[in-house]
Amino acid sequence: MTVSEQRLQEALSQLKSSGVRITPQRHAVLEYLMQSMTHPTADDIYKALEGKFPNMSVATVYNNLRVFQEIGLVRELTYGDSSSRFDCNTTEHYHVICESCGKIVDFHYPSLDEVEQLAEQVTGFEVSHHRMEVYGKCEDCQQTNH
Repeated sequence: MTVSEQRLQEALSQLKSSGVRITPQRHAVLEYLMQSMTHPTADDIYKALEGKFPNMSVATVYNNLRVFQEIGLVRELTYGDSSSRFDCNTTEHYHVICESCGKIVDFHYPSLDEVEQLAEQVTGFEVSHHRMEVYGKCEDCQQTNH
């Protein structure tokens, strides 16, 4: 069993133990998300699966993503007014985003816990989490712009 198959089985077990029914569409959405490294939008997921599930709607994809979020399997990434992207990697990590094509790549760095602690001390807030994004131009866009 590959790592991604193992992650999928663990996620399916988590859904079952939360009392969520595993429909073929739900299984397909979850599997697509886990195999995708592109942080797809709901529309990307819908387009990828509509051939396999012709009666599935974009609303079905959104509903499944919401269920996955509530259980903690998926994280929604919102960037300004562009449509949300969804990330199956819920471990602490950051994103590097291409300003030209919008590509998002995971970037692992030791968690910046001290920043949260300092923010709490300075502001009196009870910090729940933080988010950091790094912006630039991906290698593909650098090649095409020269």
